[in-house]
Amino acid sequence: MIEILTPAEVDRARVAGRVVGDILDALRARCRVGTNLLEIDRQAKEMIHDAGAVSCYVDYAPSFGSGPFGHHICTAVNDAVLHGMPRDYRLRDGDLLTLDLAVTKDGIAADAAISFVVGSLRDPGDAAMIAATEQALAAAIAVAAPEVRLGDLSHEIERVLSSAGYLINTEFGGHGIGSTMHQDPHVANAGRPGRGYRLRPGLLLALEPWVMEDTDRLITDPDDGWTLRSATGARAAHSEHTIAITDDGAEILTLPARLAARS
Repeated sequence: MIEILTPAEVDRARVAGRVVGDILDALRARCRVGTNLLEIDRQAKEMIHDAGAVSCYVDYAPSFGSGPFGHHICTAVNDAVLHGMPRDYRLRDGDLLTLDLAVTKDGIAADAAISFVVGSLRDPGDAAMIAATEQALAAAIAVAAPEVRLGDLSHEIERVLSSAGYLINTEFGGHGIGSTMHQDPHVANAGRPGRGYRLRPGLLLALEPWVMEDTDRLITDPDDGWTLRSATGARAAHSEHTIAITDDGAEILTLPARLAARS
């Protein structure tokens, strides 16, 4: 089922989106060499609570995970790319970290992810990979509008990532979002233009381009049953925003306040 939100629900989505954007922005500023992933999770829990929101992850137990996730944020480091379960690990200089956060506030969910290097940039390939996911996300958002086909968004993501030389995994991608975190439609990170569902005002989508440096194959971490890692041990990056389809285009809901004020 594809959920179309009312204008009042989209207003609530804007609030949820700002919560997600601001928390990710604050956490990024606090992530330094020596920061423990479990401390990031504790800080996320506190900020979610203070915002009057609820984590979408704590009780999340889909078929591809090993029981309830049990944490408030995903923390993927280096070769981890998706569903990174926080663990007792202190960030090191040059680590490539992805923070992925989804919350519900007043009955509407929002979801976003950011990747960045902690401390010193040791490998220019990390910056290029992060930039490719951000550019692919921006390209998909730029074409999102009523009557545009879902395949047009997927094609834009694929175009940018492929032209940058990355292989694309289509097992996991973007998704509809609204009263729950994961909904139809699935938004693959590769697709054919002119195909698929026609976008409508009131539709919320979480778009999330992600790549691994030299592979498109994933493995599940056997220790936690959740964290998805590159099959080769290569590093990975992931960018995500929740957008709302409006009458004349798309609105990014998960920008932090400091960036939203400039847009």
